[in-house]
Amino acid sequence: MWLFLLDPPHSHTVYTVMQDVVHLLSRIAFGERPGQIEHVQSIGVDKYLDQQLHPERIDESAAEKRLEGIASIHMSAPALVEIRPPQQILQDLQAQKIVRAVHSERQLQEVMTDFWFNHFNVFWRKNADRWFTTGYEMNAIRPHVLGKFRDLLMATAKSPAMLVYLDNHVSSSIRGINENYARELMELHTLGVDGGYTQKDVQEVARALTGWTIAGPRRGPVFGAFMFRVRMHDDGDKTVLGHKIHAGGIHDGETVIDILSKHPGTARFISTKLVRRFVDDHPPENLVRHVAEVYRRSDGDIREMMHAIVVSKEFNSPDAVRAKTKTPFEYAVSAIRSLDGMTDGARPLAQAIARMGQPLYQCQPPTGYPDRGDYWMSNGAIIERLNFAVAVSSNRIPGTSVDFDAPVKAVIRRLGSPEFQKK
Repeated sequence: MWLFLLDPPHSHTVYTVMQDVVHLLSRIAFGERPGQIEHVQSIGVDKYLDQQLHPERIDESAAEKRLEGIASIHMSAPALVEIRPPQQILQDLQAQKIVRAVHSERQLQEVMTDFWFNHFNVFWRKNADRWFTTGYEMNAIRPHVLGKFRDLLMATAKSPAMLVYLDNHVSSSIRGINENYARELMELHTLGVDGGYTQKDVQEVARALTGWTIAGPRRGPVFGAFMFRVRMHDDGDKTVLGHKIHAGGIHDGETVIDILSKHPGTARFISTKLVRRFVDDHPPENLVRHVAEVYRRSDGDIREMMHAIVVSKEFNSPDAVRAKTKTPFEYAVSAIRSLDGMTDGARPLAQAIARMGQPLYQCQPPTGYPDRGDYWMSNGAIIERLNFAVAVSSNRIPGTSVDFDAPVKAVIRRLGSPEFQKK
């Protein structure tokens, strides 16, 4: 079935006519809805791409209305503490992610939110992250997914969820410096494992970030707020990647973020991950270099990097079509969209995605879920995908309904369209 792939397979007639649009929707959206190909063709690919790159220009009222019953996604950490059991917070978080992915008109924004959360992964079940992960996605990730990488990096660095997940909230010049976040900041978030830094750099970054912590106690009015504690901070001079740092206080850590966000290694590492996600598991080297140059020229503007990727010859090459395998989340969402479905994102759908191997917000390693097809395609995973296909197409998932005839109706419409008749 084509639903196993991020891209539908070729159909010698219809697909070759619609190929560029279908491919675009398979990458910068969670697949097509019936009628969407015709819409994109009517306004033009360039205009559709421009709209998606500027989501604030797209009316999102319909999708937002579907989220009205999920009040916890707008709550502060102190308010979330009062929710019993905490599992309800997770279910709400999963539901909003699914609902947005299926119903949002701002599809690229949702794809990028999924991408960046995975890049800056936190584990919901780690201690207080049960109450912090909601705010992490809503306030640290979502507002910056198409902005400047430096702003996204700073927002995640100061997020209580990240501070708890990688233990920086307890890193102190008094009780002991914890290097977990400093190491992952360079290895996973910016420079990459071969980014040219040393263990000494890790130690110096950890020193610079001492005092970056959170307010408490758990039931206090400011629980979960980022704060800088002077008494925990190592205020001595540091040297990171050859740069002397003596800004003092919180500015030491902010200087580290500036150094890393401007580093050529970060430009290359982030470009590689974006090209891998949107083009091929084996990122074309020429495109990686080009996107890295866009990063450097634009001061890490993610919107410009994405534009460079989507208009590139590598993205639009026949070799890129069907070159990516869907994650379970992408598979489920695209199936519902292709069948003109609706969902409230309720627990049964999130559980089905988990059975296929991707429990949402519950990836324990800081690496996040791998963006490689071979990771998802075990025999057991394929069986679960088949089970899901049967369940969703027969409307056996509570809270989700689909029109199994929708793809056939869409093909009939295309066959009768003037554009097809001209071919």
